[in-house]
Amino acid sequence: MRRGSRVILEPLRIDHAVEMVDVLSSAALYEFTGGEPPRLDDLTARYASQVRGVSPGGAEDWRNWIVRSAATSEAIGFVQATIQRGSQSADLAWVIGTRWWGHGYAAEAASAAVELLRKDDVARFTARISPGHDASERVAQKLGLHPTAQLVDGEVVWAMHDPTDV
Repeated sequence: MRRGSRVILEPLRIDHAVEMVDVLSSAALYEFTGGEPPRLDDLTARYASQVRGVSPGGAEDWRNWIVRSAATSEAIGFVQATIQRGSQSADLAWVIGTRWWGHGYAAEAASAAVELLRKDDVARFTARISPGHDASERVAQKLGLHPTAQLVDGEVVWAMHDPTDV
């Protein structure tokens, strides 16, 4: 577990699906990413796969955290990282429920995840952000990520490298 000043990152458990289904219920969350709010059984199945911590083929390690408000302990979103096996690179993703938008929780949670990952010797970070998703772009900028010319599935890859790589 990692505690920030306003958020707590709690390692994902399958039973988190019960409270997260409400957090993820707003259609506005899917404006840029597509998809729709998950049903409880679908989210439970997704979390059952994610808590294993490794992709089915074994090429990736997965880190998933539920983001909680430090003030109320309620779940407000999630942060996840996909780490390519044998690399020091992680691709980050974050989602904060609409009730908590505009308060800097995503940036604080993503920053806390970066701190945890650095302890595991992850040195390079990326995030894939849909063009025009201003809120996620601001989070990426606060993390020190910058847009690249690379597009993956229509999303811009934002990247940050360890200063020793420069």
